[in-house]
Amino acid sequence: MSDERIPAANRAPARNFSRRQDTTPEPRLDRERAVSELGRFLGLAVREMGLAVEFEISAPAGDEADVVVTFSGADQDWLLERNAELLLALEHIAHRWLRLDPRLHDRVRFDCGDYRATHLAELKLSARVAAQRVRETGQPHRFNPMSSRERRIVHLELNGAPGVRTMSEGSGDHRQLVVYPAAPGKK
Repeated sequence: MSDERIPAANRAPARNFSRRQDTTPEPRLDRERAVSELGRFLGLAVREMGLAVEFEISAPAGDEADVVVTFSGADQDWLLERNAELLLALEHIAHRWLRLDPRLHDRVRFDCGDYRATHLAELKLSARVAAQRVRETGQPHRFNPMSSRERRIVHLELNGAPGVRTMSEGSGDHRQLVVYPAAPGKK
């Protein structure tokens, strides 16, 4: 290996590893198509899985309205077992079935037995408790790995909270949210 410098003309261009600004327009959710396709998908999935559940698909009027699928019935407990693993798996497969742009995944949601509302309330409470603990001890609090949707909820809940700041660390399935004490001199 030599110490010679590579002439600028022969060097590979420098790469910019900063976050790229996405200039593509925000995708739109075709709610009418989504409702129709979800009905077709869920009819097939529920029948083939042999689940004793009914589902209702609602899509209120309005440009930014979400599509919500609500399940009820004798087998709803199966959908909610293991932190609603089956419910969330069905939702994931439905997103694939609809070929949704990932930015629209939050716009098509599945719920059963008010799982979503309860889970949301628990996440927000956990965030507030963690923030209080960080303020009292001055030590960071690291949540267990969670989905990007859950991390976003915690970030939003603690946005502007006095004495703390949040940051996501790690990658993939191991990405965690950490609540830190605010830098000295900051709220």
